[in-house]
Amino acid sequence: MTKKVIRGLIPVLVLLFLYAPILILAVYSFTDATQIGAIRGFTLKNYVTLFTTEELRDMIIGTILLALLSALLATVFGTLGAIGAFYSRKRLSGAVSTVNQIPVINADVVTGFSLCILLVVVFGISKDTYLPLIAGHVTLAAPFVYLSVMPKLKQMDSSLYEAALDLGATPASALFRVVLPQIFSGMLSGFSLAVTLSLDDYFIATYTKPATFDTISTYVVNATKGSQTSIKTALWALSTLIFVIVILLVAGMNVRANRASSEARRKEAGR
Repeated sequence: MTKKVIRGLIPVLVLLFLYAPILILAVYSFTDATQIGAIRGFTLKNYVTLFTTEELRDMIIGTILLALLSALLATVFGTLGAIGAFYSRKRLSGAVSTVNQIPVINADVVTGFSLCILLVVVFGISKDTYLPLIAGHVTLAAPFVYLSVMPKLKQMDSSLYEAALDLGATPASALFRVVLPQIFSGMLSGFSLAVTLSLDDYFIATYTKPATFDTISTYVVNATKGSQTSIKTALWALSTLIFVIVILLVAGMNVRANRASSEARRKEAGR
Protein backbone atom coordinates (compact mmCIF):
# COMPACT_ATOMS: atom_id res chain seq x y z
CA MET A 1 0.00 0.00 0.00
CA THR A 2 2.82 2.37 0.93
CA LYS A 3 4.62 1.68 -2.37
CA LYS A 4 1.47 2.47 -4.34
CA VAL A 5 1.05 5.76 -2.50
CA ILE A 6 4.67 6.71 -3.14
CA ARG A 7 4.41 5.78 -6.82
CA GLY A 8 1.29 7.90 -7.20
CA LEU A 9 2.73 10.78 -5.16
CA ILE A 10 5.95 11.15 -7.15
CA PRO A 11 4.26 12.15 -10.47
CA VAL A 12 2.01 14.57 -8.56
CA LEU A 13 5.01 16.23 -6.91
CA VAL A 14 6.87 16.47 -10.24
CA LEU A 15 3.88 18.07 -11.97
CA LEU A 16 3.37 20.40 -9.02
CA PHE A 17 7.01 21.46 -9.17
CA LEU A 18 6.75 22.14 -12.91
CA TYR A 19 3.41 23.92 -13.08
CA ALA A 20 2.90 25.54 -9.67
CA PRO A 21 4.95 28.68 -10.56
CA ILE A 22 2.98 29.16 -13.78
CA LEU A 23 -0.35 28.66 -12.01
CA ILE A 24 0.63 31.17 -9.31
CA LEU A 25 1.55 33.67 -11.99
CA ALA A 26 -1.78 33.06 -13.71
CA VAL A 27 -3.67 33.75 -10.48
CA TYR A 28 -1.81 37.01 -9.87
CA SER A 29 -2.45 38.15 -13.45
CA PHE A 30 -6.11 38.58 -12.47
CA THR A 31 -5.39 40.72 -9.39
CA ASP A 32 -4.35 44.27 -8.52
CA ALA A 33 -1.13 43.03 -6.93
CA THR A 34 2.06 44.75 -8.07
CA GLN A 35 4.28 41.95 -6.82
CA ILE A 36 3.99 38.32 -5.81
CA GLY A 37 3.04 38.06 -2.17
CA ALA A 38 -0.24 39.77 -1.35
CA ILE A 39 -3.39 38.89 -3.29
CA ARG A 40 -5.67 41.88 -3.86
CA GLY A 41 -8.94 42.45 -5.68
CA PHE A 42 -9.92 40.78 -8.95
CA THR A 43 -9.28 42.80 -12.12
CA LEU A 44 -8.60 42.42 -15.83
CA LYS A 45 -6.46 45.52 -16.10
CA ASN A 46 -3.29 43.51 -16.84
CA TYR A 47 -4.93 42.00 -19.92
CA VAL A 48 -6.30 45.39 -20.97
CA THR A 49 -2.81 46.89 -20.63
CA LEU A 50 -1.34 44.01 -22.61
CA PHE A 51 -3.56 44.60 -25.64
CA THR A 52 -3.87 48.39 -25.49
CA THR A 53 -0.20 49.31 -24.99
CA GLU A 54 1.28 49.85 -28.45
CA GLU A 55 4.78 48.90 -27.35
CA LEU A 56 3.62 45.53 -26.02
CA ARG A 57 1.34 44.87 -28.98
CA ASP A 58 4.09 45.55 -31.52
CA MET A 59 6.51 43.36 -29.58
CA ILE A 60 4.09 40.42 -29.55
CA ILE A 61 3.20 40.74 -33.24
CA GLY A 62 6.88 41.05 -34.23
CA THR A 63 7.81 37.99 -32.17
CA ILE A 64 5.03 35.88 -33.70
CA LEU A 65 5.93 36.90 -37.26
CA LEU A 66 9.60 36.13 -36.58
CA ALA A 67 8.69 32.72 -35.14
CA LEU A 68 6.45 31.78 -38.08
CA LEU A 69 8.94 32.91 -40.74
CA SER A 70 11.98 31.30 -39.14
CA ALA A 71 9.99 28.11 -38.42
CA LEU A 72 8.88 27.91 -42.06
CA LEU A 73 12.45 28.27 -43.32
CA ALA A 74 13.74 25.84 -40.70
CA THR A 75 11.10 23.29 -41.74
CA VAL A 76 12.15 23.56 -45.38
CA PHE A 77 15.88 23.24 -44.65
CA GLY A 78 15.47 20.57 -41.99
CA THR A 79 13.17 18.47 -44.17
CA LEU A 80 15.44 18.72 -47.22
CA GLY A 81 18.43 17.81 -45.06
CA ALA A 82 16.65 14.79 -43.63
CA ILE A 83 15.52 13.58 -47.07
CA GLY A 84 19.00 14.09 -48.52
CA ALA A 85 20.64 12.22 -45.64
CA PHE A 86 18.07 9.41 -45.78
CA TYR A 87 18.65 8.70 -49.48
CA SER A 88 22.44 9.13 -49.28
CA ARG A 89 25.04 6.47 -48.69
CA LYS A 90 25.37 5.17 -45.15
CA ARG A 91 28.68 6.91 -44.43
CA LEU A 92 27.46 10.31 -45.70
CA SER A 93 24.14 9.92 -43.90
CA GLY A 94 25.96 9.18 -40.64
CA ALA A 95 28.20 12.22 -41.10
CA VAL A 96 25.20 14.51 -41.70
CA SER A 97 23.43 13.15 -38.62
CA THR A 98 26.53 13.72 -36.52
CA VAL A 99 26.97 17.29 -37.74
CA ASN A 100 23.27 17.91 -37.10
CA GLN A 101 23.79 17.10 -33.42
CA ILE A 102 26.26 19.97 -32.91
CA PRO A 103 23.73 22.86 -32.91
CA VAL A 104 21.41 20.77 -30.73
CA ILE A 105 24.03 20.16 -28.04
CA ASN A 106 25.85 23.47 -28.43
CA ALA A 107 24.92 26.29 -26.03
CA ASP A 108 22.66 28.97 -27.50
CA VAL A 109 24.97 31.73 -26.31
CA VAL A 110 27.84 30.23 -28.34
CA THR A 111 25.63 29.86 -31.43
CA GLY A 112 24.35 33.43 -31.15
CA PHE A 113 27.78 34.97 -30.60
CA SER A 114 29.31 32.94 -33.44
CA LEU A 115 26.56 33.95 -35.88
CA CYS A 116 26.97 37.57 -34.87
CA ILE A 117 30.69 37.46 -35.64
CA LEU A 118 30.21 35.57 -38.92
CA LEU A 119 27.31 37.54 -40.38
CA VAL A 120 27.84 41.00 -38.92
CA VAL A 121 31.62 41.26 -38.57
CA VAL A 122 32.91 38.98 -41.34
CA PHE A 123 30.20 39.44 -44.02
CA GLY A 124 29.20 42.94 -42.93
CA ILE A 125 25.46 42.27 -42.84
CA SER A 126 23.68 44.92 -40.78
CA LYS A 127 21.51 43.79 -37.89
CA ASP A 128 18.89 46.30 -39.04
CA THR A 129 18.14 44.01 -42.02
CA TYR A 130 16.86 41.31 -39.61
CA LEU A 131 18.83 38.75 -41.65
CA PRO A 132 21.20 37.81 -38.78
CA LEU A 133 18.21 37.36 -36.45
CA ILE A 134 16.29 35.17 -38.90
CA ALA A 135 19.43 33.17 -39.76
CA GLY A 136 20.08 32.63 -36.07
CA HIS A 137 16.61 31.27 -35.38
CA VAL A 138 16.71 29.06 -38.47
CA THR A 139 20.07 27.69 -37.36
CA LEU A 140 18.60 27.02 -33.92
CA ALA A 141 15.47 25.23 -35.14
CA ALA A 142 16.46 23.39 -38.34
CA PRO A 143 18.35 20.57 -36.55
CA PHE A 144 15.26 19.83 -34.46
CA VAL A 145 13.12 19.67 -37.61
CA TYR A 146 15.67 17.21 -39.00
CA LEU A 147 15.26 15.05 -35.89
CA SER A 148 11.47 15.18 -36.21
CA VAL A 149 11.39 14.22 -39.89
CA MET A 150 14.05 11.49 -39.93
CA PRO A 151 12.02 8.92 -37.89
CA LYS A 152 9.10 9.34 -40.31
CA LEU A 153 11.41 8.67 -43.24
CA LYS A 154 12.69 5.52 -41.56
CA GLN A 155 9.12 4.34 -40.98
CA MET A 156 8.28 4.91 -44.64
CA ASP A 157 8.82 2.19 -47.21
CA SER A 158 12.04 3.31 -48.92
CA SER A 159 11.00 1.67 -52.19
CA LEU A 160 8.00 4.01 -52.67
CA TYR A 161 10.14 6.74 -54.20
CA GLU A 162 11.84 4.35 -56.64
CA ALA A 163 8.47 2.82 -57.52
CA ALA A 164 7.08 6.26 -58.35
CA LEU A 165 10.04 6.91 -60.64
CA ASP A 166 9.58 3.55 -62.35
CA LEU A 167 5.93 4.43 -63.00
CA GLY A 168 6.94 7.58 -64.86
CA ALA A 169 6.91 10.27 -62.16
CA THR A 170 9.60 12.94 -62.25
CA PRO A 171 11.87 13.25 -59.18
CA ALA A 172 10.08 16.45 -58.13
CA SER A 173 6.64 14.88 -58.60
CA ALA A 174 7.65 11.79 -56.64
CA LEU A 175 8.96 13.99 -53.85
CA PHE A 176 5.82 16.10 -53.52
CA ARG A 177 3.23 13.38 -54.19
CA VAL A 178 4.82 10.38 -52.49
CA VAL A 179 7.52 11.29 -49.97
CA LEU A 180 6.18 14.51 -48.42
CA PRO A 181 2.68 13.13 -47.66
CA GLN A 182 4.32 10.21 -45.85
CA ILE A 183 6.41 12.47 -43.60
CA PHE A 184 3.98 15.39 -43.22
CA SER A 185 3.23 14.63 -39.57
CA GLY A 186 6.95 14.81 -38.80
CA MET A 187 7.21 18.11 -40.68
CA LEU A 188 4.26 19.49 -38.71
CA SER A 189 5.85 18.42 -35.42
CA GLY A 190 9.14 20.00 -36.47
CA PHE A 191 7.39 23.23 -37.45
CA SER A 192 5.60 23.40 -34.09
CA LEU A 193 8.87 22.79 -32.26
CA ALA A 194 10.62 25.44 -34.36
CA VAL A 195 7.95 28.01 -33.47
CA THR A 196 8.37 27.16 -29.79
CA LEU A 197 12.15 27.45 -29.95
CA SER A 198 11.94 30.83 -31.66
CA LEU A 199 9.48 32.16 -29.09
CA ASP A 200 11.64 30.87 -26.25
CA ASP A 201 15.04 32.00 -27.52
CA TYR A 202 16.88 34.76 -25.69
CA PHE A 203 20.64 34.49 -26.30
CA ILE A 204 20.63 34.26 -30.10
CA ALA A 205 18.14 37.12 -30.36
CA THR A 206 20.24 39.23 -28.00
CA TYR A 207 23.31 38.98 -30.23
CA THR A 208 21.61 39.22 -33.63
CA LYS A 209 18.50 41.44 -33.29
CA PRO A 210 18.29 45.11 -34.33
CA ALA A 211 18.63 47.59 -31.49
CA THR A 212 15.05 48.82 -31.94
CA PHE A 213 13.45 45.35 -31.99
CA ASP A 214 12.58 43.10 -29.06
CA THR A 215 11.28 39.55 -28.90
CA ILE A 216 9.14 38.43 -25.98
CA SER A 217 12.17 36.92 -24.23
CA THR A 218 14.44 39.94 -24.58
CA TYR A 219 11.61 42.32 -23.70
CA VAL A 220 10.71 40.40 -20.53
CA VAL A 221 14.32 40.38 -19.33
CA ASN A 222 14.69 44.12 -19.92
CA ALA A 223 11.28 44.93 -18.44
CA THR A 224 12.03 43.15 -15.17
CA LYS A 225 14.98 45.49 -14.70
CA GLY A 226 12.86 48.62 -15.17
CA SER A 227 10.47 50.46 -12.85
CA GLN A 228 7.26 50.32 -14.91
CA THR A 229 5.00 48.24 -12.66
CA SER A 230 2.08 48.19 -15.11
CA ILE A 231 4.30 46.67 -17.81
CA LYS A 232 5.64 44.03 -15.45
CA THR A 233 2.19 42.91 -14.34
CA ALA A 234 0.95 42.93 -17.95
CA LEU A 235 3.69 40.41 -18.69
CA TRP A 236 2.08 38.11 -16.12
CA ALA A 237 -1.00 38.16 -18.34
CA LEU A 238 1.14 37.46 -21.41
CA SER A 239 2.74 34.45 -19.72
CA THR A 240 -0.69 33.12 -18.78
CA LEU A 241 -2.00 33.47 -22.32
CA ILE A 242 1.04 31.70 -23.78
CA PHE A 243 0.60 28.85 -21.30
CA VAL A 244 -3.12 28.47 -22.11
CA ILE A 245 -2.48 28.57 -25.88
CA VAL A 246 0.21 25.88 -25.58
CA ILE A 247 -2.15 23.66 -23.56
CA LEU A 248 -4.90 24.04 -26.16
CA LEU A 249 -2.52 23.29 -29.04
CA VAL A 250 -1.11 20.19 -27.35
CA ALA A 251 -4.58 18.96 -26.44
CA GLY A 252 -5.79 19.54 -30.00
CA MET A 253 -2.84 17.67 -31.50
CA ASN A 254 -3.37 14.74 -29.12
CA VAL A 255 -7.09 14.57 -29.92
CA ARG A 256 -6.32 14.63 -33.63
CA ALA A 257 -3.70 11.90 -33.24
CA ASN A 258 -6.11 9.73 -31.23
CA ARG A 259 -8.82 10.16 -33.87
CA ALA A 260 -6.40 9.23 -36.64
CA SER A 261 -5.30 6.17 -34.68
CA SER A 262 -8.92 5.14 -34.08
CA GLU A 263 -9.76 5.51 -37.75
CA ALA A 264 -6.73 3.42 -38.72
CA ARG A 265 -7.82 0.69 -36.32
CA ARG A 266 -11.35 0.72 -37.74
CA LYS A 267 -10.03 0.32 -41.26
CA GLU A 268 -7.82 -2.56 -40.16
CA ALA A 269 -10.77 -4.19 -38.42
CA GLY A 270 -12.95 -3.70 -41.52
CA ARG A 271 -10.46 -5.58 -43.62
